Order: sequence, then structure tokens, then C-alpha cells
Amino acid sequence: MASVIKIGDKWRAQVRRKDHKPETRTFKTRKEADQWARALEASIDAGSGPALSANTRLAHLIREYKRIRAEGSREIDPATNTAYMLQHLEDDLGHERVCDLTPARLVKWASTRKAEGAGPYTINMELSCLGTTLRHAGSFLGVQVPDVAGLARPTLMHLQLIGGGVRRTRRPTEDELQAVLAYVEARDKVAAEAMRVAAVTGLRRSELVTKLRWDRLDEKRRAALIVQRKHPRQLLARDEWVPMLGDAWAIVQRQARTDDRVFPVTPEKITDLFTAACKACGIPNLRLHDLRHLASSRLQELGFDDVERMAVLGHQSVQMNARYTHATPEHLHQKFEAATTPTPKPRSRRKVAPKPAEAAT
Repeated sequence: MASVIKIGDKWRAQVRRKDHKPETRTFKTRKEADQWARALEASIDAGSGPALSANTRLAHLIREYKRIRAEGSREIDPATNTAYMLQHLEDDLGHERVCDLTPARLVKWASTRKAEGAGPYTINMELSCLGTTLRHAGSFLGVQVPDVAGLARPTLMHLQLIGGGVRRTRRPTEDELQAVLAYVEARDKVAAEAMRVAAVTGLRRSELVTKLRWDRLDEKRRAALIVQRKHPRQLLARDEWVPMLGDAWAIVQRQARTDDRVFPVTPEKITDLFTAACKACGIPNLRLHDLRHLASSRLQELGFDDVERMAVLGHQSVQMNARYTHATPEHLHQKFEAATTPTPKPRSRRKVAPKPAEAAT
């Protein structure tokens, strides 16, 4: 029996049958939801589901998936990694007919991505995004879409074209940071200022240049409200107050108020400038996101505990927080010397007893 319930101003229909994946779709009216559910139940009872059109292109399903997210109040932010991956998939495979997407075709696609410089983890994330798009768009349209991403995964793993992420431990040295900032400031002062704030607060790129806004600053608490902050599990994003520590508040306050945003630059521009700076200065293996590692590590060295660092960085677990914290040999030497150097004892001053008052003669 299908369930149809009202969600906000829309109606959500869900069909659950034994040995079948649950199918869910949202409609504007209850009548449409009931009709879709009855049709899907009838097709399941008949032993088959609606077939996908032979000429349906992947680009069409990607657009449908974006529309589903928007209608479900989970619109994909253009600055997020999801939007970036969907754009890559549309550019690479959007012209392909869905029925032509086979494991062999995905192996060829993954090999091309590897040749372009994408690592196993990046390709794995894009493959997962492809599987999610096919699954939900197919469910929404009420058609059968093959799980080609799942079928291709074992082969791609065997060929080492996909894999888990490698824990990154890179953080810029002070000399590297200053060299990058000098290069960027000569070309775009606002972008350089944004990077300085990122090095202190660890704000993500999208948070820094799209969500840090003048009307969301608290003067008394010297904090910024970051709306819809990333969460690893919850579908609903969080709004969090982030303290603008140290020089970050002063840097924010000295910006010109010519835009709703504190730093009116595009996410792509700030990344491109950082990458160009590293290349021009001969700094290897450094990325803009490594400023987040730098911020977390600095806070730890200053004595901030796990809970305090999580309040700044926005992580939801101590384990993830630890992935962004990397001690330097110099700091460990300083800490060791401070712990092992005996503290000199203060000189004790011997109290001299006051002389007795002379007897009056």
C-alpha cells in the first residue's frame, strides 16, 4: 500500500514493496501523487517497471535531479562540490544516452579523468554522484535506470581508478603564506584579505566569499553568522556563529562596504589566484583548502581544545577535527623544551627579626 503524506505545501508519495527499493516522489497535488503511486504499484505487480526511453540523455537526468533538489528545498548551491561534480559529469557524459552507459564506458571515462589529473578519491566521489543522480532521477520519473555506477565500481577499484581519500597533512609555512599573500595582493587586494581571514578562522571557500555578509555580523561578539554550513550527515544545513578571532575581525572591518558580501570575489577567482601564486613562487603541493588546516593547527598550538576548535572550524566530530590539525617539528621542540626546562625557584629572602626597641634611659 502506498503512503501519501503532505510535506509543506506539496504531497510526497512513497511505494514500498518487498524485494523492491522504496520509490518516492513529490507532487504539487494529492491527486497527482495518488495517480503516480497507483501506476507504479501496478507496474510492480505486473513484474516490470516503466522503461527508460532509448534516447534519454544523461544531461536530462542531471537537470531532473537538480529540479528535484530545488523542489524539495535542497537546491544545489553553485559554489558547492556537488554542483562542481554534476557539471563535470554533464560536460563529460551528458551527451551519452543513459542506456549506453556501461561499466566499460565508465572505465574509459575514469581513465580520461585520471589523465586530466583527477585522483582516485575525486573520481570515486564523481562516480557516487553519478549513481545518486541516476537513482533519484529515475525514481522521480518513475522509470527503471540501471545501477551502472554500482556495477562498474569493483572493476574501477581493481584498476585503482577509484579509491579512498588520502589524509592530507600539508599546511603552509609562514614564509610560504607571506609569499602567496604578496603575490595575490599585487593582483587583487580583496582576495588577499579574504585569504588572511581564512588562515585565522579556517572558513571554507564558499563560506568566505558567498556567506560572509555585512548584515550577518555581530559587533558585540565579533562573530559572523554563516548560514547553511556544511554538515556530513544531516540533510538540513546549519546556521552557526563563527568568532572572527585575532586579526580576522579587524580585517573584516576595514573592507569597503560596496557589496552585500564582505569579500565580493568569486570562489573560482580566489582559487585561481592562490594556485597561480603557488606556481609563481615555486611552492609545491599547496592548495587554498590547506589554509583550513593551518587555522586548525594554529588554534591547537595556542591551546584551544577540541570543542573550541570545532566551534570555529565547524567540524562535527573530534576525528574530523584531528584530520585538520598537524603539529610542526618547531612547535614540538618548543613544547618539549618548555616542559623539560626546570623552572628556577624564586630566591627566598630570610626574614630578619626586628631589633627590640632600646630601653629608655
